[in-house]
Amino acid sequence: MEFDSFPIGTCSKDNQIIYQEWFNYADSDSDGRITGNDATKFFTMSNLSRQDLKQVWAISDSKRQGYLGFTDFIIAMQLVSLAQSGHPVTHDLLTSDVDLTNLKPPTMEGLDVLLSKRKHKHKDLDVNGSSQLQPSPSSNWFSSKSTKTLPLSSVTSIIDGLKRLYVQKLKPLEVTYRFNDFVSPLLTNSDFDAKPMVMLLGQYSTGKTTFIKHLLKSNYPGAHIGPEPTTDRFVVVMSGPDERSIPGNTIAVQADMPFSGLTTFGTAFLSKFECSQMPHPLLEHITFVDTPGVLSGEKQRTQRAYAFTDVTSWFAAKCDLILLLFDPHKLDVSDEFKRVISSLRGHDDKIRVVLNKADQVDTQQLMRVYGALMWSLGKVLNTPEVMRVYIGSFNDKPVNDAVSGPIGKELFEKEQDDLLSDLKDIPKKACDRRINEFVKRARAAKIHAYIISHLKKEMPAMIGKAKAQQKLIDNLEGEFGKVQREFHLPPGDFPDVEHFRETLNGYNIDKFEKLKPKMIQTVDDMLGYDIPNLLKNFRNPYD
Repeated sequence: MEFDSFPIGTCSKDNQIIYQEWFNYADSDSDGRITGNDATKFFTMSNLSRQDLKQVWAISDSKRQGYLGFTDFIIAMQLVSLAQSGHPVTHDLLTSDVDLTNLKPPTMEGLDVLLSKRKHKHKDLDVNGSSQLQPSPSSNWFSSKSTKTLPLSSVTSIIDGLKRLYVQKLKPLEVTYRFNDFVSPLLTNSDFDAKPMVMLLGQYSTGKTTFIKHLLKSNYPGAHIGPEPTTDRFVVVMSGPDERSIPGNTIAVQADMPFSGLTTFGTAFLSKFECSQMPHPLLEHITFVDTPGVLSGEKQRTQRAYAFTDVTSWFAAKCDLILLLFDPHKLDVSDEFKRVISSLRGHDDKIRVVLNKADQVDTQQLMRVYGALMWSLGKVLNTPEVMRVYIGSFNDKPVNDAVSGPIGKELFEKEQDDLLSDLKDIPKKACDRRINEFVKRARAAKIHAYIISHLKKEMPAMIGKAKAQQKLIDNLEGEFGKVQREFHLPPGDFPDVEHFRETLNGYNIDKFEKLKPKMIQTVDDMLGYDIPNLLKNFRNPYD
């Protein structure tokens, strides 16, 4: 199974020109998006049944963003054309033997007349004064100092809606109770618009860089592969116009990149961080995060110049998938690796385990290695459920038949197919993941507000403030328990006590804000009404 076949609207240049004109006409807001309302008006001209159009939208909007971009629109038009020719509209239609390049555009009844009227209208505009396209309003939401409520009409996608809700309802709570200092930096426009990310973690020489090379079928700029610890930095591999490496300090200050939060880890980390850009079809959908090998043995005694586990925790919150790589000869989970896995707490649904280089042992040894790995993971993860482990050899060499045998070879191929299917689903699930992370963040911000306001309430009015603060910090676990019981909150949603205590030491609790029930209610309303309504507004328009 190859990892290079995302459904992309392939068509001739002549058809592209036609589709571009149609797209511009259908796009009522001129923002490069065709919403459900736009689609229902435009697609009606195809005279297809509602059921067929429902399928066309479902396949075209595979990422469930609530709108169609130009490429999605081409896919929709090709599906309409095939449906008019008598083909049943299914997900397999675009990957079948149909020649999409020479496929004629569909018949859209009355569209020619509407387009000619529009051309005449534009000629009149050119004579009387040109009209310029305005950029999407959401790009200014985060920098705007205005407290005015943003109109719902400016929202043309689910992601736009989340941006609006964040700026209006969640961000004020985060700022008031300093959520950005304790838990996670404030979100920016680029955090919402970033491509889905996959992070690879593991000890040195478990095949992290080779795994990325295997998927890209080429080396990325700055990649080093060898048996010794070669990758000494965090490398973000993403799409770009040409092949180049960008230093960490440069990438962290770019407003259009979602890495500004990394500045909190200081220059020591940023000097060990870089962005590797290259043009590649896969990187247009997914960004990879290659990491330094987790230390083991005596090397763990040598302290890194930055908080490695804090950095992995930051990336874990941003990533859509986390791959923990092991190889048959490195099954031990070192103290640093244990801390890294613990820092992934709360992101269990994103974690996948890969037993790489499995063709280096025979079938009998592999069975024992698999058992030993499951035992090691069970001790570290502290969960009764068994985590999904993929077995394979992710490199450019063919599977070693002499070592693996016929059973092993078939097993590896099936396991690789399963993992690649998992990776292929990431772009489709990216929007759902954004919503999931947003709701998770909102709940964490609420709990943080309860904790901060409770600590403020426990402080004396006049005398003995320093003593009272120290007592609260020392008994932080007990204070968490009080907050949990008072507001009936689940204990698993509370932050790590030690990390919270460490951050709290740098603050004067008396300066914190008291509880503002109105702010909490606003976030509750957002979770209970606004987000469900947003999803309802941008579902399939033919449902």
